[in-house]
Amino acid sequence: MAIPFLEFVTHPFTAFNFSVEIDVRGVSKQVCNAAFSECDGLEMTMEVKTIREGGNNGRLIRLTGPAGYGTLTLKRGMTSNFDLWDWFAAVNADPSLRADAEVVLVDSNGITTLAGFVLSRCVPVKLKAPALNAVAGAVAVEELQLAYETLALKKPDPEDAMLSKLTGGLSEQFG
Repeated sequence: MAIPFLEFVTHPFTAFNFSVEIDVRGVSKQVCNAAFSECDGLEMTMEVKTIREGGNNGRLIRLTGPAGYGTLTLKRGMTSNFDLWDWFAAVNADPSLRADAEVVLVDSNGITTLAGFVLSRCVPVKLKAPALNAVAGAVAVEELQLAYETLALKKPDPEDAMLSKLTGGLSEQFG
């Protein structure tokens, strides 16, 4: 169901304003303070099973099978916050350790939540240290890949969206 307050929006969401909130019990309530520069891999696929009915060569029956989920890839400039490394080490010590995460898409005003993607039972599957090159002078970027068991869309609360639009507009006028 569409949110009436946001229905007037005719332009697509922008992809540059987001946060990735990862809660790892025993390691960090918000891994790396939700600061990542890239996020890719929010995807679901539905396996389709094809059945042929005997005697009917002109038709195939398609049934839905199990859903599959992608691998989330996160990149960030490496800092003195070593939460990703601590999490990976904690999973090595306790393979049953899982995290919950939410990727939050925010409007260009930085206030209004447009949508959220909720990932459950996440586990890191790859942690890559930054490539080092003394000649390039580039930022050291670390990369984390994590597997997740479910992915769900979290729609914004219409009342919160209306309130943030109103307060955002006021702060722009009088701020």
